[in-house]
Amino acid sequence: MLKMTDHTIGIDISKARLDVFDSKRQEVRSFNNTEAGFRELSKWLVSYPPTRVIYEPTGPYHRNFEEHFCGKWPLVKVNPLQARRFSQACGTRAKTDALDARGLARMGGALELEPDVPVSKTTRVLKDLQLARTALVKDRTRLRNRSHIQSNKVLQRQTKARLDLVEKQIDQLDAEISKLIETDKTTARRRDILRSIPGLGPVASAAILTFLPEIGTLDRRQVGSLAGVVPHTRQSGQWKGKAFISGGRKPLRDALYMPALVAMRFNPDLKKKYQTLRDAGKPAKVAIVAIMRKLIETANALVKENRFWVEKGA
Repeated sequence: MLKMTDHTIGIDISKARLDVFDSKRQEVRSFNNTEAGFRELSKWLVSYPPTRVIYEPTGPYHRNFEEHFCGKWPLVKVNPLQARRFSQACGTRAKTDALDARGLARMGGALELEPDVPVSKTTRVLKDLQLARTALVKDRTRLRNRSHIQSNKVLQRQTKARLDLVEKQIDQLDAEISKLIETDKTTARRRDILRSIPGLGPVASAAILTFLPEIGTLDRRQVGSLAGVVPHTRQSGQWKGKAFISGGRKPLRDALYMPALVAMRFNPDLKKKYQTLRDAGKPAKVAIVAIMRKLIETANALVKENRFWVEKGA
């Protein structure tokens, strides 16, 4: 008889298959990575609802699984590198799909990982649009750089035509992103709050809402860590290395860089903070990262309090 204890499921997702390890039954099963396979998996687990379902992102292969079970199961998406290191720390050197599923379940249970906040369909669509926009912006930069060195008339005309098309497509995506945000009252309200902060324009605000859907529910340390702008200390014994930033959500960190440059010039509060750091001898890069962190912390606090930005002392 199965005991009513913590029930963790580990799932290794590949293109064609889901390898599933059930910690309660100590059993491994395989299902097709299709809608029919998802239904079979649901039937297999219906008698024993899981406490958490652990899986790794696998490019496009986990997308359908995630969308199908989001909001239905307590999903936990973990970093593949951390999962692999956990398995190695447990003494597992071999690597198969079944062992990976078992390792994921073991990791989830040992660390008592909390389920992720379910992501709405609107957020998923926004992410797709934002990623497409990022790719187009890179294309635009590449085409602009190429146009400066081309002397052949035909190549110049072709590059200009492609550049005009990319510009048009970026405008279309911006319009679609704005339209999608307007359809959700909560998201639209958050967008307006973010836009009230000097330095955050429509593009940056949309990016923050897309890559940080948890905004307004986090504390200062959490929001800074997710943005990857919290310095990590390095020291051992008497040796002390320089602190550095790493990890977090790179698209979110990238989205904060240009707004920070604008804010340190036109946001009175952040302009003063930047100048104070520079006067204290901090390098420009360190001061800019501090502004990025302050910017996202301010945005998170305002959304949490559901109020617009006002200048200090105003």
